[in-house]
Amino acid sequence: MQSANPTLKADDGTPWYANRWPWFLMLGPFLVVVAGCFTAWLAVTRSDALVVDDYYKQGKAINQDLRRDRVAADLQLNVNVRFDPAAGKLIGHIDSPHRPVAGKLAIRLVHSTLPEKDIVREVQPDSQGNFAVDLAFLEQAHWQVQVEDQARDWRLTGAWSWPKQRDVVLRPDLAPAEG
Repeated sequence: MQSANPTLKADDGTPWYANRWPWFLMLGPFLVVVAGCFTAWLAVTRSDALVVDDYYKQGKAINQDLRRDRVAADLQLNVNVRFDPAAGKLIGHIDSPHRPVAGKLAIRLVHSTLPEKDIVREVQPDSQGNFAVDLAFLEQAHWQVQVEDQARDWRLTGAWSWPKQRDVVLRPDLAPAEG
């Protein structure tokens, strides 16, 4: 007598591990375990650099930074910075209509997530406000740019997505102080 459904076969006696379907079904949970182990390894070996220990102290520092921003607004400072990869230089210009900027400037390029990739350079502008400094490589990233004078009396800040933006122009964010 024949079976009612001819497509169903009787067990041919092969062990389960000789078939591909049990392995295929176990592949998903196995990959989840491997991904979980990799995520745990990342969490243990990488430090979380974005957490600040002393929030109160950093909050007080914000008020000092706002004072420096107001001084930059009073001086009507503008800074234009660009990176020339062929020359390996960070090139810029500082403009102040009231008086030429004297002394060295500190340029900080702060990486958005990795503090070990931050770049700090000192530059000396010429009499026209032009400056250039050697910078062999600038990683493609979103940078926070900060320019300040040597005495730390003023500062200009801005965001720069290099190489999407060829240059960045920094202007004071605050209006000049009234008085």
